[in-house]
Amino acid sequence: MPASARMVPSTYGPFLAAVATSAAALIGLLFVAVSNRDETIFGPRAIPGGEALAITAFTGLVNSFVVSLLALIPGTNIGWAAVIMALISLYSLARLSQRLRVYKNPVFQLITVIAYGAQLVYGVILLANPHRSGDVENVAFILFATLVVALGRAWSLLRGKHLPAGGAVADAANMPPHPQQPTQPQQPTQPQHPPGAPR
Repeated sequence: MPASARMVPSTYGPFLAAVATSAAALIGLLFVAVSNRDETIFGPRAIPGGEALAITAFTGLVNSFVVSLLALIPGTNIGWAAVIMALISLYSLARLSQRLRVYKNPVFQLITVIAYGAQLVYGVILLANPHRSGDVENVAFILFATLVVALGRAWSLLRGKHLPAGGAVADAANMPPHPQQPTQPQQPTQPQHPPGAPR
């Protein structure tokens, strides 16, 4: 394919392939983390902080994976993937914030919104000017940033950072309850008679 017809410069191919591969592997790590602490993430006994960690990590990994993978298709404008995934990610964060109303780190929420908002802007610019390599580079940096942040969120989830007292309380809650030993009925005590007393 001629260089003038490429939407994404060929020099970004190895980077995008590495991001897509890493994101796919980290999604698997996230599934392992969720399965290890599923009762504290989803379900009636779920901790809001755990669900927020899982959803934000999954959103960031899927964003990096989908945009990088679609950008590798020859002749595909990376702007479409960037715009669509940015809108989906922002919508997911908005619903999460409205439903759980739990964010222990508002700075993280602000940085995440800025990152997805910038991705949306650069994606729109690339839709209008597909051959702007500078904006492709900006999208590449955003993909790397969301990948690293999502990795940190998945690692925090795996270590149980969302659990009280570093995970000790919830780990104890996940353990099966100890069976109670049946109490033996007390034998009636025989009255003591003094020596020589009639019985």
